[in-house]
Formats: sequence, structure tokens, C-alpha cells
Amino acid sequence: MSGLDPAQLRTFAAVIGEGSFEAAAALLHVTPSAVSQRIKALEETVGQVLVRRAKPCRATTAGQPLLRLAGQVALLEQEALAEARAPLAGGRDRVRVAVVVNADSLATWFPAALARLPTDLACSFDLRQDDQEHTARLLRDGTVTAAVTAEREPVQGCRSQPLGAMRYLALAAPGFATRHLADGLTPAALAAAPVVVFDRKDRIQHRFVETVTGQRLDPPVHYVPSVPAFGAAIRFGLGWGLVPEQLARDDLAAGHCVDLAPGRHLDVPLYWQHWRLEATVLGALTTAVHAVAAESLR
Repeated sequence: MSGLDPAQLRTFAAVIGEGSFEAAAALLHVTPSAVSQRIKALEETVGQVLVRRAKPCRATTAGQPLLRLAGQVALLEQEALAEARAPLAGGRDRVRVAVVVNADSLATWFPAALARLPTDLACSFDLRQDDQEHTARLLRDGTVTAAVTAEREPVQGCRSQPLGAMRYLALAAPGFATRHLADGLTPAALAAAPVVVFDRKDRIQHRFVETVTGQRLDPPVHYVPSVPAFGAAIRFGLGWGLVPEQLARDDLAAGHCVDLAPGRHLDVPLYWQHWRLEATVLGALTTAVHAVAAESLR
């Protein structure tokens, strides 16, 4: 460990994972004072501030490599303990794995990958959600073990493997299309027609508009940060938006929505990035993710 104290590393990871010194103390069954002393000692060993004291607490740039190390050590330790205790514990010890996934993958194909894991693999998942353009950030700061991301270049200490592309179709309710886009996807119409956007990180609607018109437009935006509500907002005519084709099929078949640009779509390439770590659960998860992605993505 090169002079790093394992208890201090675990405490550091708990502070960042739980978001505060007090919550970390409760998790570790020690006093907040003990947590503070361990963090101070670790920072003195490294010679750098490792925790940004905010709400929630965040790892500094200097702390991010140590956070990854703490997570990797914890994963291997949990896996070894679970395997060692299995005959006595009846398989109750489970390895915890944190994964960040974009909302549309989480709403479509990714849960099937978890269901594809071997039934004798004792693990629990801590799934996080973020935009595919931003999921790799949680790998960089050591918060998660693996990510579905739009970022091809591997994060330091990680492997990056292509999964395929998620295809999006531009949908609108029939009445909305007649009212706002009767002359097609012209620059003037798209500049005026309201658009449904997942959140402020979501730029795929704007990318689609630029692809269709060759212009950067600034249409009225409705932010709807829920996959079911996003689809409902489009069906009810609040605005148009890009919907994964897996979710679009039923609305198109039922006539709830129309395809605004038949034959045109937006493909978002996705990648699976994970720590370079020889852990059984990580290998099994990677195999399952690739298998389901091959069946579900373009």
C-alpha cells in the first residue's frame, strides 16, 4: 500500500460515497471525530488536500486516484471475503458494484444485462444515472467501477470497449406536428416549435436540429428529467423530441406519435468503460453487458 493506511482509505471512500463526515461515521460505526482524524492523517501522508469540504463532500483532483484505489481494494476485498465465507454464510455475503448508466439505456436494455448474470454470482448493484456525455466523470473521480458512456477514450486506469449505437427517432404527437411542423423540419419551424429535453446536459435534440438544418437554433425548451414523463410530454403534444427506437415503436404503432423525419435518425455510439481489475464480478458483468448490447443496439 506504499505507506497508505487501509482504514484511512476506507474512511476517505466512505466520506465521498456518503457525502459527509457524519454519514461516513454512521456507516463505519465510529465517531465523526475519528473520521476527521483519519482524513487529516491521510492528507498529511499524501501532502495534499483530498476532500473538498462541501455539501456533499467531493474528492479533490489529488484525491481522485486514491478514491479509485480505495474502490478497487474494497471490490477485491469484498469478492475474496464473499468467496471465503460462502460455505459458512450460505451465500449471504454480496459484492457491491457501483455503475453509472445513461437514462435511456437504464430504461431500455441495461437491466436485462443485470438479469443475464449467473445466478450464483453474489453481488449488489449501486446504479447511478447521468447523461452519456458525462458518465465517464464518475469513473475519473473513482465514484463508480464501470460506466455506459459516449466517451471512447479510456479514462486513466480503465478499459474502453464499444457497445454499439443507440438510435433515436424524432417524434411528435400528430396534432403537434400538424400545428407546428406542417411544412416539414424547416429552420423557421424548428426555431419556433417547442422541444422536450431531458435535462440541461442533454444536447441530442439540438444536435439533431443542427444536422437537419445546418444551423444552430434556439427553440423553446421543456425540461422533463424522467424517461416515462419525457415520452408522455411528447404524446400529449407539449413538444417534439428524440426517443430511443426501442421506446418509439409502440407509440408509432399505436398512432400516438408520428416520425417527423422518416429515414433520418440520430445514432449515439456507446462504450463500456470499467476499471482494469481482474475481479470475477466485473468480468461477468462485462460479458453480460456486451451480450445484451449486441442484441439491443445498432
